[in-house]
Amino acid sequence: MFTNTARLVAMAAVGSLLAAPSTALAADKLAGHQVDAGAISVSGISSGGYMAQQFHVAFSKEIMGAGIVAGGPYNCSESKAFFPPVMTAMDVCSYTIKDVMPTMPFLGPPDVANTIAATKAAATAGTIDPVDGLKADKVFLFSGENDTLVPQSVMDTLNTYYQSFLPAANIKYVNNIPAQHAFVTDGYGSACGYLGSPYINNCGYDTAGEILKFIYGNLNPPGDPAKGTLLPFDQTEFLPSDSISMAPTGHIFVPADCQTGAGCRLHVAFHGCLQDEQHIGDAFYTNAGYNRWAATNKIIVLYPQTTASFVPQNPNACWDWWGYTDSKYDTKLGKQMGVIAQMLDRLIGSK
Repeated sequence: MFTNTARLVAMAAVGSLLAAPSTALAADKLAGHQVDAGAISVSGISSGGYMAQQFHVAFSKEIMGAGIVAGGPYNCSESKAFFPPVMTAMDVCSYTIKDVMPTMPFLGPPDVANTIAATKAAATAGTIDPVDGLKADKVFLFSGENDTLVPQSVMDTLNTYYQSFLPAANIKYVNNIPAQHAFVTDGYGSACGYLGSPYINNCGYDTAGEILKFIYGNLNPPGDPAKGTLLPFDQTEFLPSDSISMAPTGHIFVPADCQTGAGCRLHVAFHGCLQDEQHIGDAFYTNAGYNRWAATNKIIVLYPQTTASFVPQNPNACWDWWGYTDSKYDTKLGKQMGVIAQMLDRLIGSK
C-alpha cells in the first residue's frame, strides 16, 4: 500500500528531524481500523482542494474517488513557463489576474496542456502512480458562481484536465450555486455570498453529502453524528520534521459501526487556508457536513491539520501545492503527501 513511500519520505528527512512539540501529548496515537483498502477517497477545498487533487493523482492506485471544491489541476503552480511557482499559484491558479485585467491573458487561467504533460511525465518517472489508475475513479467538482479567489475559469481547467484521464460519466461538475469562496453546506455557516472566515457558507446545498454519494453510490440518509466519535490524534509521530507546517494534532470521525468492526470506508477531508483548528476551531471538522453521512454509512473521516508557520513561509496554514516544503511536494515523496500516506497505512491496518 502506502508504506514504501512513507519509509522513503522518512529516510529522506532523517537529517532534519527535530523534537516533537510537547503539545502533542494531549492526543492519543492514531488507531488502526482495518479499513477497506479499496474504498479510500479524498476531498478538499481551496488549498485542500489542490492537496486532494494531487494526492488523488499521485496515489491513484489506492484512491478511488475525489471531491474538489475551488481547486485546480495537478502541478498548476508550475504550469506557466518563466513564472516562479508562488507567483503562478497566486496569480494564475487562484486569484487570476486575467479575470480583472483581460488584457493580460498570460496570467490565467492555468495551462491545462502543461498540467496534463506534467502528470504524464511524473507517472513515467515513477514519482506518481501510472495514470491508468485514474480511469475507473469518480470525481466530483464544485465551483461557486461568485468565487473570486478561485474563479470558475480555474475549475473549468480542472474539469478539462480530468476529462483527459476519466470517462465523462465519472465526472460531476456543479457550478451553478451562487456561492463565494467557501465550503458550501445546507444548514451551517455564513451567507452564501459572504467571503470570509470560517469559509463555510450556507447555500442550501450539501456539498459533503453530494461528494460522498457520487463517489460511493447509494448511501443511507444522513444521521446523528453522535452515533460516532470525533477524536483528536497525535500527528507528530508521522512528521518527518517540525518544519512542514503541519499541526501536532489532527482529528478523526469514527462511526460506531467502525469502532470494533472491519470493512469500513475511509474519506480524507482537507480543509482550506485559514480553516485549520488554529484559525476556526472545530468549525470544519464538526460542521462541514461529512460526519452525519459517515455516521450512517460506515465511513471513517480523517481530518489532517496544517498550522501557520513562517519557516516555511505559510502564514495562512495552507496545504502545500506550490512547493513551500520541497520540490517534490506533489509527488509520492512530498513531505506532506508522505505524512498522509503513513496515516492511511495506519488506518488500513498495514502499519
